[in-house]
Amino acid sequence: MKIRHVKAVAVFGIVLVALTGARGSGGGSCGGSSSGSSSSGGSHDNDSDTTTSGGSTGSVTGGSSANKALRDVTIDSCGLDASGKNLTAKITVNNSDSLAYAYDVNLEFKGDLGDTSVTKATARIDDLQVAAGSSAKGEATTAYPGSGNGSEYKKCEVVSASRTAS
Repeated sequence: MKIRHVKAVAVFGIVLVALTGARGSGGGSCGGSSSGSSSSGGSHDNDSDTTTSGGSTGSVTGGSSANKALRDVTIDSCGLDASGKNLTAKITVNNSDSLAYAYDVNLEFKGDLGDTSVTKATARIDDLQVAAGSSAKGEATTAYPGSGNGSEYKKCEVVSASRTAS
């Protein structure tokens, strides 16, 4: 392959990532599989970070400190619990910084894109303590607003995350 072809493929890849909006992990399937990964990089020099995002899937490294809290969160699974009464999302927060943080994470359960018949449901995790250079798991739960089996909820997303030095 000629060098100009390699350059063209590299540019296409960068443009594709930019156009798809790969920002931090936040999307997950409500079927129980994880659809995103997250990694954090760079140094941190603020005591508090807050980010609100559409919760797209993908992975990002570096960037501004305002995006770090969102990128630190990965959805492990989400869906209706065994009782059939609650929607739950299990997350992992990876803190690669040298300070301990308390994380607040807001998640939203949704149907398919454009499906307006599904009532959005939200859940929150407050003050999830994550030591420096460590990971912690958390679970967000909210009452199931439907009357079926929960199959209308196709995905969950992290809609905002913040962290405060603890």
